[in-house]
Amino acid sequence: MNVSLTPELERQIEQRVASGHYTSASEVMREALRLFFRYDEARSREIDLLNQRIAEGLAQLDRGEAIPGDEARRMTEDRIAMRRKAKQTQ
Repeated sequence: MNVSLTPELERQIEQRVASGHYTSASEVMREALRLFFRYDEARSREIDLLNQRIAEGLAQLDRGEAIPGDEARRMTEDRIAMRRKAKQTQ
């Protein structure tokens, strides 16, 4: 398989090999692809979880379990204030 890279990417790969952290450009590319696939799988899981949470929220709305907007806003503001306070005490 042949892959075309921009001159900037080629330069960065050559730098990694010259640093001694990698023995070849192929090794850099294999590591980069392993990391990309790991990231891509994690992102996919996060999207699936978000879609599940959205579906749960919509089901709650359909059952009439909604929180009025003003109350939801107050609850969110309270949570933000608590987080800020916790960060200040650290």
